[in-house]
Amino acid sequence: MVDVHSKAVRSKNMRAIATRDTAIEKRLAGLLNECGFTFRVQDVSLAGRPDFVIDEHRCVIFAHGCFWHHHHCYLFKVPATRTEFWLEKIGKNVERDKRDIQRLLSEGWRVLLVWECALRGREKLSHNALCERLEEWVCSGGKHAQIDSLGIHALNDNGWQAPPIS
Repeated sequence: MVDVHSKAVRSKNMRAIATRDTAIEKRLAGLLNECGFTFRVQDVSLAGRPDFVIDEHRCVIFAHGCFWHHHHCYLFKVPATRTEFWLEKIGKNVERDKRDIQRLLSEGWRVLLVWECALRGREKLSHNALCERLEEWVCSGGKHAQIDSLGIHALNDNGWQAPPIS
């Protein structure tokens, strides 16, 4: 299938995609504020430039878009055009994420991934559920976890899902 836009139009559209202050980041910032956490945003001195850094609890939080970071959920769809290009680009994002998370963990940071599907869409978590999961993880001392539309899941150092947090 051929792209419906010219290269110039497609390039313009791609440049318009924000790299900070996205809708999911704004939503997550509101939730963290509501929970009473003091945080910094987009710390360039840390691997991966985490979206949120909560120094008091030595944790970082990434707000990951399900498409850009290849989350296995209903929001991820393989593009119909330039499929090989997009899968390679997204694959590089995933590899960079793994490398950055490993570095953060080795430096003693705790890492939480909050997926877009938990924050928006037909299967998103309720406002209260999101607040509870965020507060639960930040205050618990968990090392590495993710929040998606199914709830919160501990991850091991390699990013593989550990047994569910009860």
